[in-house]
Amino acid sequence: MTGTGGPVDTFSVWDYVVFAGVILAAAGIGLFQAIRGRKETSSAEFLLGGRQMTAVPVAMSLTASFMSGITVIGTPAEAYQFGAAFWLFGFSYAIMSAITAEVFVPVFYRLGITSAYEYLELRFSRPIRIIGTSMYIVQTALYTGLVIYAPALALNQITGLNLWGVLVATGAVCIVYCTLGGLKAVIWTDVMQMVIMLAGFVAVIARGAVIQGGLTNIWEDARKGGRLEAFDFDPDPLKRHTFWTIVIGGSVMWTSIYSINQSQVQRYISCKTLGHAKMSLYVNMVGLWLTVSLAVFSGLTMFSIYKNCDPLSNGDVSTPDQLLPYLVMDILAAYPGIPGLFVAAAYSGTLSTVSSSINALVAVTVEDFILPVFKNLTEKQVYWMNMGLSVFFGAVCIGMAGVASLMGSVLQAALSIFGMISGPLLGLYLLGMLFRTPNSIGGLVGMIIGLVLTLWVGIGAQIYPPTAEKTNPLPLTTAGCAHNTTQAPWTTPVTLTPQPDFRPALADSWYSLSYVYFALLGTLTTIVSGLLVSSITGGCKQEKINPDLLVKMSDLICFSWCSKSEESDATEKDAGQFHMEVDNPAFADFDTSKNVEMVLTNFTC
Repeated sequence: MTGTGGPVDTFSVWDYVVFAGVILAAAGIGLFQAIRGRKETSSAEFLLGGRQMTAVPVAMSLTASFMSGITVIGTPAEAYQFGAAFWLFGFSYAIMSAITAEVFVPVFYRLGITSAYEYLELRFSRPIRIIGTSMYIVQTALYTGLVIYAPALALNQITGLNLWGVLVATGAVCIVYCTLGGLKAVIWTDVMQMVIMLAGFVAVIARGAVIQGGLTNIWEDARKGGRLEAFDFDPDPLKRHTFWTIVIGGSVMWTSIYSINQSQVQRYISCKTLGHAKMSLYVNMVGLWLTVSLAVFSGLTMFSIYKNCDPLSNGDVSTPDQLLPYLVMDILAAYPGIPGLFVAAAYSGTLSTVSSSINALVAVTVEDFILPVFKNLTEKQVYWMNMGLSVFFGAVCIGMAGVASLMGSVLQAALSIFGMISGPLLGLYLLGMLFRTPNSIGGLVGMIIGLVLTLWVGIGAQIYPPTAEKTNPLPLTTAGCAHNTTQAPWTTPVTLTPQPDFRPALADSWYSLSYVYFALLGTLTTIVSGLLVSSITGGCKQEKINPDLLVKMSDLICFSWCSKSEESDATEKDAGQFHMEVDNPAFADFDTSKNVEMVLTNFTC
């Protein structure tokens, strides 16, 4: 049946055993961390792992947090339909890692914050902090709903399990080990789940290579099918994926995800030293490269097998996100337990992301909304509040999965959400960290303008999807299907979502802007608008800003190493208590008053 369409096998008993084993292991880690740390009931222990984590597990957790079930299911389908251009995000990951590690981590680490949005109050005002936190909560709830929906769709496809039953079970498992074990449980579960995700990709590629006669044949099939033409240097911003949209727009988008998203910030500020925090991002970069490479090659393997019989066009699956689960049951059903491993891989990615989101949502709710109002709560009361909120947000995320089922391709929908909301937020942070002039009025107006523009283009693109001329799906066929359910062989690709009957004039211009540019649009609009409004409203006359809130030359690793080689030990001690191996500032009085007050950009009137 392989490669010729038609129905495929479903789960065997051993598949259920493997799958259940992974879920029980995840819950077991939560129980273990709860028992191990039963005497530690502080909020810092629950939300930040006691700020004593090291680089490697945090790096694997950073990777697993956003390389979710969406990656496991969506990226191979992307490569199958559109080719290997998605691999170019590897360049974006490198740029993002450097910017986050050298610009954002030192500032957050120096301030000893718990919520990333504490910075907005320190730099601007409390209302801006509340707005920023609220935007994050909405964005995370939507994204997490997508993350829960993706593997539920896979399980429904290859096991026949009830879709909503799977959705509820996913949220329930995450609630259990998030509530019991806190951030430590989330991070160490992520480590296990990252390994399982990679093993699932390797299983698909290895079996595909055996069927197709080697990796070389898979590569050649992909070349003949146009799947390897990744380097498109067309500057047209309306084309969905080109070298420029992915490298420029993708870098800004992923920076907005890793630099200011509470789920990620919470991880690297849990590290015990600044050196571990920075290193976790660079190790994470390697993990992202490995994951996206395996995911894309899994998609090329799928194309090699189905090059003559597209399951989507043939009616064997109903959405692109079911393609990889279908492939797994087609080529691996003869090996009991292996399909279970794949589903566990998709499910593991989901568990890691959902648990991260729940933990982060609890952190920002407690730090930004509850503690500033109820200042006399005891540590034990806050701890139990954390656990209760974990249950609440788990239920909210399950509910949002219903909304996610209406949003089309999970991969593009997920990244679009981040672009629309995180882009303006990133612009607000950069305003505060790189420039002295911006004030609260400029920051607020700039963010609102950026958010209005990104929501306008993003929602418009959802209602009026770009045409095939802009998205460039590659040809597929059903000519070789043994069970052809269509009237005639397809020679053109299936569009991502149905097109509405009426298309306004903006549909083929403004609404067709590449979704990867949403974050860039929001960031630039916020910065430019914020600077102009701040200048008009007296930004130059505001009181002196705390230099710890600005990015300093001494924060950058290159300048840190240069200064170390040129200065004596005495001078180094005098000028820079804040260096690569400083203890986490949450544990000690942290004096940065003697730091070199060199700012990357000193915007003055």
